[in-house]
Amino acid sequence: MVRRYDPERRDRIIDAAIRVVGERGIAGLSHRSVAAEADVPLGSTTYHFASLDELLIAALRRTNENFAAVLRASPALADPDADLAAELARLLGEFFAGGRGRAELEYELYLAAVRRPALRPVAAEWTDGVTALLRPRTGPATARALVALMDGICIQVLLTDGAYDEAYAREMLGRVAG
Repeated sequence: MVRRYDPERRDRIIDAAIRVVGERGIAGLSHRSVAAEADVPLGSTTYHFASLDELLIAALRRTNENFAAVLRASPALADPDADLAAELARLLGEFFAGGRGRAELEYELYLAAVRRPALRPVAAEWTDGVTALLRPRTGPATARALVALMDGICIQVLLTDGAYDEAYAREMLGRVAG
């Protein structure tokens, strides 16, 4: 399919990269596999993303934004009278309700920063962004601790094939939040 004017091509390539990583893992990501998934010429992927790290950065940024948007949309996070721990536990429950595949994909991209230094600033953007959303309710140190605990809970669920336990998350988040 020839598309001369295609302003959404870059976004389609990013979405295709996310699908490829979701199906095959990061090891299955290549310009060729993404081009095939996006139904674009191979040259389009290398035009928009000179390296696979650039493509992974864009994919990680997109997945980061998905969860941050959910947090920003929660009126309870801004309400000083709302139970912060209960709301965060509920939001994590919604995250897992979308299926393990989505959670696995997001954490695979997030943890790829361990081996790919180019991804570290983008992974830090997620931590910093969520911390900034929580900071007005908790202060900076507690906000960071809550983010670390949410990450830990998610990683444990993914690594143990366990079910997400919202009551446990609410209790632990409540202990940290005070």
